[in-house]
Order: sequence, then C-alpha cells, then structure tokens
Amino acid sequence: MRTLLIALLSLTLAACGKAPLQEQQAFVFGTRVEVIVVDADPEQGRKAIATVLREFDRMHRTYHAWQPSELTGVNAAFAAGRSHPVSPEMAEFMTEAKTLAAQGNYLFDPGIGGLIKLWGFHADEFEARLPDPTAIEAWRGQRPSLADLVITGTTVSTRNPALALDFGGYLKGVALDRAAAILREQGIRNALINIGGNVLALGSKEGRKWRIGIQHPRQPGPLATVMLDDGEAIGTSGDYQRYFELDGKRYAHLIDPRTGWPVDHTQAVTVLIPAGAKTGTLSDAASKPIFVAGPDGWRAMADKMQTPLVMRVDRDNRIFVTEALNKRLEYIGKPPEITVVP
Repeated sequence: MRTLLIALLSLTLAACGKAPLQEQQAFVFGTRVEVIVVDADPEQGRKAIATVLREFDRMHRTYHAWQPSELTGVNAAFAAGRSHPVSPEMAEFMTEAKTLAAQGNYLFDPGIGGLIKLWGFHADEFEARLPDPTAIEAWRGQRPSLADLVITGTTVSTRNPALALDFGGYLKGVALDRAAAILREQGIRNALINIGGNVLALGSKEGRKWRIGIQHPRQPGPLATVMLDDGEAIGTSGDYQRYFELDGKRYAHLIDPRTGWPVDHTQAVTVLIPAGAKTGTLSDAASKPIFVAGPDGWRAMADKMQTPLVMRVDRDNRIFVTEALNKRLEYIGKPPEITVVP
C-alpha cells in the first residue's frame, strides 16, 4: 500500500483545458516517486520534471546508507576512529539533522544506522528473523546518537565509534524541498511532488486545490482526503511499508532507540505542515518522533515539534486527530470513530 494516494478525482492525466498535466514516475530512495506539473508549455514541464528526477538520483547515490556512497565513507571513517571531510551540502544537512533530532528528544535519530542494520532493514528485501538480543543490548550499551556527531566546518568526527548515520527517515523530506525549489526556478508554479507518500503541493490544479488521500494503514483506499494550499506538505510514518512478519507479529523499520526494538503501539502518524522554508523536510522528520512517542507522549511531542496538525492510528485501529487537522479532513464513506484532541 502507498502511504498517501494522490486523488486526481475528476481530472485525468490526459488533461483538459488550458494547462495539460505532465507526469513522470521513478523509483528512488527505495520508493515510488511521482512528479506532476500543470503548465501551458508541455515541453517546459517535461524539462522541469527531468531536472527534479536527476537531483533525486544524485541525492539517492550520495546519501545511501548501505550501498557505496559518500555517506558510507563517513560511517567507515567513524568506525575506524577517524574524522572525515564532507561537502558543504552534507555538513549543512548533518547540522540540520542534529537540530531536528534534539528537538524530538532523539526519538528521531539518524545516528542509529547500526541498529537499523541489526534488524535487517539495510536491504531491499527483508528476511523474517530477529536479531541476536545480545547484539541489541551491546548496541544499547554503546548508545550511539546524532548527539555524538561533531561538525567542524566541513570536517565531521564523533566521540562514539558505534555512530552510523542513516538519513532514510529524513531524506525524502529534504528532497521535496529541493524539488519545489527546482520547479520554481524552472518557472513552474503548479505541481505536485510525491515521494513514497510524502507530498508537497505547489499552486493549484487549474484553480482548484490539490486533493490528497490519507491511506488507512490496514485497509485499502484512503481513510480521508485533505486539500493542500500552495506550499503545504503532508507526510506519514507507517508500519506497513518496510516491515517483516514473524510468528504473527509485525516488525517495522520504525525503531525506538531507547529499547532497540521496533515500535508496536502505533500503525501510522500523519502530519500536515504549513508552507515555509523547510516544509518538506518537516513533513518527513516531524512524524517520526511523534510515532515513537506513543500513546502517552505523542500529543506533547507534536507540540514540541511545532506540528499542530496530526493524525495517529494506534495498534488497535483507534484514530486520534488534533482539532486543527480534523477541521480540514473529509472522511471517505462512513466516518470512522475518532477521538479529536485539542
């Protein structure tokens, strides 16, 4: 299932009217990517989309967590106890990630690449097996975190050789912001960018707001739809894309760094982020600590991440939604039983 469904509803890709739709899809960042442009000049739209997809491919290769990349070079240096030079882009990326990780009390922590690898999620296909519990406890004893990362200009180092960086829970959002910037530079004012369910809207669809569907984590089709204003983004963290099942239990890639085990109290968290300089980035990064915080902490964490528009589906299919987001949702079919919270 896809995290979010793009609801083009009454408009087909054949397009009609003054501004035809240009769409292209690709597979990058380990997920399906779609870029849709509405522009009167089809050739301009196609060129803009191609530029975006080339940038996505470059970012994918640069920041890949387990195939040879600039990032794996950094991790190898850390494991050997060495500092490592990085590009200005990567230094800025790491600095921003440190800020976001601290804001989320390190429940979202791109420094737990070693733990993600222990669980077998550094692969395109997952083997249904549990890691050695002693290995998890050994990792917890070292407790590597992005807090251990030292950035000095364009040189990075760490106090903890167990630190291994994995930006998989963050890169899609950064790529959304890059795509929006590229499209605007190319003169595109109306577009929709979807990276595995993290979606950013530019402008409108011939004067009508883009309508996005929010996927139910256990049922086919959307749970609800929401219309996005210019520059807004929506993102979901869910346990239904990257996971394996063993003895009837689901183990997803969303791991609580405090315990070393995948989260099992939440199925999905969706956030809607208002337009801003880092809208796409926050649509990816903000949902993670809210997801991990769980039933007793998710609402407080949403406040801490300055994210008032949130929906959470727990392991028992109960739906909790903040009042601010609930006002904007249109539920599909019979409205589900939900708990609206301030």
